[in-house]
Amino acid sequence: MAKNLIPLNQLPIGSFGKVKRLTAEGISRRRMLDLGLIFNTTVESLRKSPAGDPIAYEIRGAVIALRSEEASKIYVEVI
Repeated sequence: MAKNLIPLNQLPIGSFGKVKRLTAEGISRRRMLDLGLIFNTTVESLRKSPAGDPIAYEIRGAVIALRSEEASKIYVEVI
């Protein structure tokens, strides 16, 4: 795996990343693809919940909350 790829859940709040790899399988993978998390999609990390999980992301104009477990299966390149 490339050095500059990080899991989405490690993207700092206020930062942007481009989706480069999706390691989820089955229904979880299908859900992520349906949400628009496809190759080269820009994602912004917006805010964490008070407990730290889930985290809100802006994806293609929509705000989506993903649990850390789900977001860890999406690898992004920080931009």
